[in-house]
Amino acid sequence: MSSKPIFVATHPRACSTAFERVFMTRRNSLQCVHEPFGDAFYYGPERLGSRFEGDENAKEREESGFAQSTFKTILDRLDKEGEEGKRVFIKDITHYLVPPSKQDARLAPSLYNPKRGVGTNGGANDGDSGIVLSDSQSHPGTPKNPPFPYSTANEPNNPTVIPKEILERFHFTFLIRHPRNAIPSYYRCCVPPLVEKTGFHEFMPSEAGYDELRRVFDYCKDTNIVGPAVCGQQSVSEAQSGQVEICVIDADDLLDDPEGILRQYCTSINVPFCAEMLKWNDEDQLVAKEAFEKWNGFHEDAIHSTDLKPRQHHKAPKSDEQLFAEWKEKYGQKGAE
Repeated sequence: MSSKPIFVATHPRACSTAFERVFMTRRNSLQCVHEPFGDAFYYGPERLGSRFEGDENAKEREESGFAQSTFKTILDRLDKEGEEGKRVFIKDITHYLVPPSKQDARLAPSLYNPKRGVGTNGGANDGDSGIVLSDSQSHPGTPKNPPFPYSTANEPNNPTVIPKEILERFHFTFLIRHPRNAIPSYYRCCVPPLVEKTGFHEFMPSEAGYDELRRVFDYCKDTNIVGPAVCGQQSVSEAQSGQVEICVIDADDLLDDPEGILRQYCTSINVPFCAEMLKWNDEDQLVAKEAFEKWNGFHEDAIHSTDLKPRQHHKAPKSDEQLFAEWKEKYGQKGAE
């Protein structure tokens, strides 16, 4: 069974924060890290996103506290989080690792340095990866005018800015939710009144995250970062040692049967499950509030929840016409479209 750091790859508004809260109860054995790569994606010198781009947003980037965050500093932090002997559990938005608008990916400058011959001065190697890590501020590939594209090389078929040799250190699992539920939920975070908390003053379709999540999933599967074993389709004893099963959770299945889904998931990631993980005490509430405060306004429901239990009423499917009428009533013609 795999003992790698767990990486729950998802898209916005996939019930992923409630899912994460389940594992935040295992503080004696798991070190949970909440959406770390958003720091580099939105605010740092290697930023991929355009939401806080431009001189007019320089103050906001600086005040975020993440203006110097690179993909390397985040990976360094993840390494440090695991130093106490706990297994690291990361939940993050997949498009934070992928250039927007289907641009060709190039490796993040802070993680890029061509491999050099023996005896040359190539900088400090990170050990088992074979990737030479260098300071992004001094590397010639550092972008002078963020955001992307960088002036670095790419890796064949890799849709991310992270080298494959680093990606394969993680135990990737995937969490999805139907766009008819996730996208309206995200749109709601970008309009009044919630926008006053989130600070996301425009809905950007490029941040929906579905295309990026699918491409990262396909890449992981095609390169055996995950698979070929599939969660639930073979016994634990049949899985090869260290193999990462293909594990994809649908948020609707999670909401209908949280205990059943999480029991299976925990078996797949080699984490013991107990029903108490689905109930959250006062200490759990404080831990969650502190972890989620940097993305103010996005996690209100998850912060104030005290448990994860099956929803009482299954949602009946609605036609496209019914959904459009609902969205039009809530968000107006422009928002619905």
